Parts: sequence; structure tokens; C-alpha cells
Amino acid sequence: MRYNPLGQTGLLVSELCLGTMTFGGGEGIWRNIGDLQQAEADEIVRGALDAGINFIDTANVYAEGLSEQITGQALRNLGVARDEVIVATKVFGRVGSTPNAGGASRGHILDQAKASLKRLQLDHIDLYQIHGFDPLTPIEETLEALDQLVRQGYVRYVGVSNWGAWHVAKGLGIAERRHLAPIRSLQAYYTIAGRDLEREIVPMLTAEKVGLMVWSPLAGGLLSGKYGRDGKGSDGRRANFDFPPVNRTRAFDVIDAMRPIAEAKGCTIAQVALAWLLHQPVVTTVIIGAKRPEQLRENIAATEVVLSAEERATLDAVSALPAEYPGWMFERQSSYRFGQSPLR
Repeated sequence: MRYNPLGQTGLLVSELCLGTMTFGGGEGIWRNIGDLQQAEADEIVRGALDAGINFIDTANVYAEGLSEQITGQALRNLGVARDEVIVATKVFGRVGSTPNAGGASRGHILDQAKASLKRLQLDHIDLYQIHGFDPLTPIEETLEALDQLVRQGYVRYVGVSNWGAWHVAKGLGIAERRHLAPIRSLQAYYTIAGRDLEREIVPMLTAEKVGLMVWSPLAGGLLSGKYGRDGKGSDGRRANFDFPPVNRTRAFDVIDAMRPIAEAKGCTIAQVALAWLLHQPVVTTVIIGAKRPEQLRENIAATEVVLSAEERATLDAVSALPAEYPGWMFERQSSYRFGQSPLR
């Protein structure tokens, strides 16, 4: 297990992060994703920690708060020292029926931080993330509330999730100008079957040195190897929760390209998909979830899969995004600038 700095911080996080969306069950979509109860979750957390994972991600809305509750109790049941694990959670989603029971307003953030700490049974949250972009609340208000939590010691680092490149860039500028806690990470959807992130967000993250936490690296299970073009294998997660949206033609082309690589290496298609992400320089950590210990062990084994330059080139080509403006114009106009010697 390798460890990477979380953006521009001295905090080292494991290249794989344990996602806890499968904990708790609850109602609606959460039950379709997973309904692991305490004893089962304890086993998953123990397996992750034993493998060297030191990073756990949850959210206040997962299973209506049960995920946080079970995660916190698992750490207590296993006797995990506070400095041995980095705990991340998120705020934004609706947690009630009243008008202010959601979003990224000051009141909602401060109230939910306290509620998350109570469920997690912790005195501080290592990484507190805004789970989505709030078009109603000024970014200034959101960042000021997060900064307040950092100054009070309830939160160590600040991150966001599912924000656009310009949202993050604007947030960084506001934080710098107002001397607020800066955004250190972005949690975003990224997979070899869905590389949209590379158009605007990856260049921004690289330029601003913001860490990237990848969610749904297997495209909602589509890259697990269980599904085929003929529709077979429809009894998995996608059968009950068809998300995130995927260009299936391109996805199955990618699966076809990964299959011989997996066979040659004696690993699974899913492990090749995870390994491709782990080879991307912009990626800080890849969030993996599991319903069973053997599924967790299989995902963790992806850290041992090494893709050659030729194999990466093959996968890059088959999964490449269609050219879009202004990207193709940048390439056409600016290519001569690469390799230029500095002016003297």
C-alpha cells in the first residue's frame, strides 16, 4: 500500500480509501447499494486497516446517518487509535423536510458537523467535504463556515465533492483572499469508462495541487466483469441502481480491451480498471466499497497490478474521450510551445 499527500498538506493517505456507502442499509437507494450491519462492517473495516488502508470516507446522508454511526462504532469496537485512521465525511444532502435541512449554508454546515461528530463518536473530522455544489449559498458563506470549524478544532482539512473546475478555482481564490481554510481535495467520479474529468477538472487539480479522491472507480459495478453486451449479468448493483450514467458502447469496448490484459496477468477485469486509475498521476486515492470481505481483498489486490507502458497506451486509446472545443483548439494552436527552451 502506497501513501500520498492529500493535496498541499502534510497528511498522507493510502492510495485506496474505504468507502462506507454499503454500511447501514436504511430505505430507498441505500438498501440497494448495501445493508451491512455492525458485525459485518467491523469485519470490512478490520480487513481494510490490516491491508494498510488508513483512510475511511462516509457521509451524513448515507443510510440516513447509519453509515456514520456504524463506522464510528466499528472503530471503537476494533480499538483503533484515533491517530491510526483518517476519517472523512460529507455534508450537503437533504436530511429533513424543512427548507434549511440541506445545502451548504452556514447553519446547515455547523449543525451537521456536530451531528456527524456525535454519530462517529469522534472529537474531530480529518476531512470535511461539501458533498455537492449549492447554487443558492454564496461560496464565501460556505468557506467561512468551514473555516470556523477548522479554527475551532472540529475539522482538520476542507474538501469538496462533485464541483466543477470553475467552482473549485473560485473557492481557492476566495479562501486565499480572505485567509480562510483552503480546499485541499475534490472527490469526483472518474473511471476508465468515464474520463470526462480530464477535460477541465484534471488540469485545474494539477495546476492548483488539489488532491483527487475518486468515487465509483468501477462505474457503478459495470467494470466488475459481470456484465456483457448481451445483457447477461444483470443481477448486480446496476440492476437495482443504474448509476452513474455511462456510455455503454465505449465501456464495453474498454472491457474487451482489459480482458486479455487481465488474463495475461492472472487478475480480474475490475483489478485492471482500478490499476489504470492508480497509474494516473492526478489520483490521490481511489475509494473502494465492499459488501463481502473477499470483495474487499480482491479490490485491494489491484495495488499489486502493474500495467506496462504499452498496456496503458492500449487502454488510453480505447477509452479516449471524443475531441471537444476548446481542447482541440488548444492542441492545434499551442503544440509548438511544448519543448521550447526558456527565453534568455
